Amino acid sequence: MAKPTGFLEFSRQGPRRRPVELRLRDWSEVYLPQDTTEVVEQAARCMDCGIPFCHNGCPLGNLIPEWNDLVYQEDFAAALERLHATNNFPEFTGRLCPAPCESACVLGIADLPVSIERTEYEIAERGFARGWVTPRRAESPHGTRVAVVGSGPAGLAAAQQLQRAGYLVTVFERQEKLGGLLRYGIPEFKMEKSVIDRRLTQMLDEGITFRTGVSVGASGDISLEQLRSDFDAVILAIGSTRPRELPLPGREFEGIMPAMEYLKPANRVLEGVEAQEFYSARDRHVVILGGGDTGADCLGTALRQGARSVTQLEIMPQPPESRPEGQPWPTMPLLYKVTSAHEEGGVRDYNVATQRFLGTSDGRVRALEVQPASGGEAREILADLVLIAAGFVGPELDSLSSQPLPTTARESLQVNSHWLVDAGRDDIGPLFACGDAVRGQSLIVWALAEGRSAAGGVDRYLRGGVARLPEPLAPYATPWDSPVR
Repeated sequence: MAKPTGFLEFSRQGPRRRPVELRLRDWSEVYLPQDTTEVVEQAARCMDCGIPFCHNGCPLGNLIPEWNDLVYQEDFAAALERLHATNNFPEFTGRLCPAPCESACVLGIADLPVSIERTEYEIAERGFARGWVTPRRAESPHGTRVAVVGSGPAGLAAAQQLQRAGYLVTVFERQEKLGGLLRYGIPEFKMEKSVIDRRLTQMLDEGITFRTGVSVGASGDISLEQLRSDFDAVILAIGSTRPRELPLPGREFEGIMPAMEYLKPANRVLEGVEAQEFYSARDRHVVILGGGDTGADCLGTALRQGARSVTQLEIMPQPPESRPEGQPWPTMPLLYKVTSAHEEGGVRDYNVATQRFLGTSDGRVRALEVQPASGGEAREILADLVLIAAGFVGPELDSLSSQPLPTTARESLQVNSHWLVDAGRDDIGPLFACGDAVRGQSLIVWALAEGRSAAGGVDRYLRGGVARLPEPLAPYATPWDSPVR
């Protein structure tokens, strides 16, 4: 695969970031494209390892050695074809995926792994730039109707797979624009919204119908039962959107909110949509509770809005910089990382537990009282905007259906091995679910894989067990993955 001695000749070289002083002045993407020579050299590092564990490390089963070899040969068109064979939206994962494939790379046992994610990005971007990403219309449409509720990565992947297999797909989205958390949760500096829009253009040309501003549920614009009556099948790809709260003394003070209540209006304003709930960090002392990617997204956004200071707190100890013994290859280890946002400013503090919020006489937050998570002396941190980036606890189900839907102990939707929800009604169409609504808060690559899998489940069900679409995986099928991630 690729160059037999490439991993000996070339060191890992990631993309360059724009200078901090420049990127803090705008919302453009942080990373610069690599020239073809660099991309080819990075693909050449893909060694002839015999058993490509990267296949299993990737929930999509991406054919990584194959398209690395094609990039090494500078056949980017063929590489794009192999990439699209397993991944509907490589331009999304090439920007946003934490790359579990790289954690499973055989080269990573003794060296830095192959830069798989960035090569994926470069293949996809060349495909769009050179006009290779074109609509793929169904060869033999049959008119069976499927509704997809939710236009995040799982819903979009399911919709595209089914439309290409001849179904008539309608995607329902409650927001005014499509994309789910891709649009409203991911800051512009990580992925510009034009990246979403150009892919949606392809999907529109393939015949998918999108209906925005439509809330599905008992008190919404259309009931779930009506959808199941109107369509031959319904897929719920509604995400895991209920934020995990911190019920601490003082939580009621103004200026404390879940991260998405901050990020969503910020993204809407950048798209020219008036957001009355918009809360700017300008001239504020911002504290972010949570050390993950969402916390980093809040950090980069607050810095661009002109925050006076930003502090990011994490209750866990600082992760190690190299793989610990308890997280052996090829698992995905928890490591200390410096994202582009961390490079831009702010303070990170680990092993810190928030005890309570302190407020002013008029009911606004003014500080946090914290202490080491292991115990110790308490101290105060100045704050007049607190963002809780502690993750999510499941999908919003309370008003979705007139009757309870089956759920797991983790409050996500319960499905069988073909992504079918036992909704207790045989007189209306079958109900399926996928993505974070089933798995719980997880990675974009899992959302895409499960959207594709759910499409395969729908196809198999409606065609009486004779499917035209692949079913890449059943829920939680990857050996070293856990539903709790």
